[in-house]
Amino acid sequence: MRILLVSRLFPIPDNVARGTFVCDHAELLESLGHEVRILNVLPRMLRMNEARRSTMEGVAKAPKKFEHGGFDVQIKRHWEFPEFTAITAFSASRIKMDWDPEVVICHTIWPAAYTARAIAKANRIPWVAVVHGHDFDIALNDHRANRVENLARSADHLVVVSNTLSRFDSITIPCHVNVDEEWQRPLKRFKGLFRKSKIDILFPGDPRRPEKNHLLALRVGEELETRGWKVGITSLKKQPRSMVWDRMLAADVCLITSTRESGPLVAKEAITCGCPVVAVDVGDMSEWMDVHPYDSDLLADAIEDVLENGQNVTLPQNCHTDEVKSRWSSLLESL
Repeated sequence: MRILLVSRLFPIPDNVARGTFVCDHAELLESLGHEVRILNVLPRMLRMNEARRSTMEGVAKAPKKFEHGGFDVQIKRHWEFPEFTAITAFSASRIKMDWDPEVVICHTIWPAAYTARAIAKANRIPWVAVVHGHDFDIALNDHRANRVENLARSADHLVVVSNTLSRFDSITIPCHVNVDEEWQRPLKRFKGLFRKSKIDILFPGDPRRPEKNHLLALRVGEELETRGWKVGITSLKKQPRSMVWDRMLAADVCLITSTRESGPLVAKEAITCGCPVVAVDVGDMSEWMDVHPYDSDLLADAIEDVLENGQNVTLPQNCHTDEVKSRWSSLLESL
């Protein structure tokens, strides 16, 4: 099957860390025997505007065509005016393709789904919308709500990556955990002196993104220092994935304090790399491990418990590669 994967998020030459889960999905589809091409739907913007949104680093000067991970990637630019959704929608809908796909899969709805729907309509083929969080967590509650809902309902299938996002007769297919075998480890046990050793806490996100709640992580570190620990906090920005996994191997515990997440997938990657995870109740975390309130004292207690007693947790079956492959195969066959 010829699949066109449309997304607002996909690695670009100057920012290979963005949208790695979309690239993972492309590789999974290819492993099932499909021919996959990528259409990256990006706004026209100046380089100085990238600083406002860390996820947009490298977007301004991204080339029209390039190759990433063995995939041909084409970029479609559109005008984006946050307060004028009709202009953004119209601009995103205008597209000409020199390739005839048999199905379109669109990761993220706003505004990439306008492009996906236009291509599907022009070629008289089905299209699938995949929601990772922002479209339903944020866009359904602001001035884009009607447009986002209309796009979601118009897709032949609506896929969400966690049950917390379920809406409009959606089906849940999580992102699979894609960690290379050489980085996979059993969960580690802390071997230092309790409240007398240095600990490395991994904050798995960019501190500039407010939804990652970096301030709470800092307060947890301060609380641990008052108890005698020497705390170092490592954050993740736009590092290559191998470096991310290296930092998971080195960290004593991964701390997730986000106010908004779809998974988070990074927690499952940390567990796979043998790094214990302490997290608040966000995304689907409560479905497969213990979670904690947004309180620095209680999170510090949880970290100390993990350091002293270790952690016994098993990843949910639905995020294993074979399970995700099976679900996507069934979905594509139904089309």
